Amino acid sequence: MNPIAIWEIKEYYYTTTFGSRVADGVYETLLDGMELEELEAAAQRKVQHVLFIDDYFTWWECGRSYLCRMIDMLHMGYVDEVVFGREVLMRLPELAREWKTSYDAFEN
Repeated sequence: MNPIAIWEIKEYYYTTTFGSRVADGVYETLLDGMELEELEAAAQRKVQHVLFIDDYFTWWECGRSYLCRMIDMLHMGYVDEVVFGREVLMRLPELAREWKTSYDAFEN
């Protein structure tokens, strides 16, 4: 109820082939972004959409075209931020502090 943010985690470890699971995951993120856009218009408030991705082999060796789709989603406003790999260790606590500040402001 009254979300401030949602996040998605996309990680595909130990895959021997690059299949449709990754394409489906990227498509799901796009759909979620579109649904959030509708929610934001109806509720007149912003819900931050963050995507966490991990696994070097999957994204950099096999799925660079899907990385491009994620950048496209950033530019289209369907995702607010994409956090890569170990960056999550630094970025997630920062995001949590931002969410708490937003929540506190919303509640008061």
